[in-house]
Amino acid sequence: MAKYPNTFHRASLMKQMTFADAEYAGKRKQTRRERFLIEMDQVVPWKGLIALIEPHYPKGEGGRPAYPLMAMLRIHLMQNWFGYSDPAMEEALYETTILRQFAGLSLDRIA
Repeated sequence: MAKYPNTFHRASLMKQMTFADAEYAGKRKQTRRERFLIEMDQVVPWKGLIALIEPHYPKGEGGRPAYPLMAMLRIHLMQNWFGYSDPAMEEALYETTILRQFAGLSLDRIA
């Protein structure tokens, strides 16, 4: 059985691995936060929530492209679960690999 059977980790493996990702992949201990995010990835009804939100989500016409809806939903939930403000969440996404993986973002997409 794979160490990371969840969808957010598989999605992150499809992109080129960064040095930070390589360092993170070599760690041995799974943190409480990581276990929590794996569980939430499995129990949250993602498809149903996306279907409810998608008609109201901006299409990103003109200007900078909008972040994917799934990434924004996951970031919003992490803010609620961990008590992050908008600036604190942005900083946490830069600093914490597991949060980026859960959101399906890479460092170059956050900037």
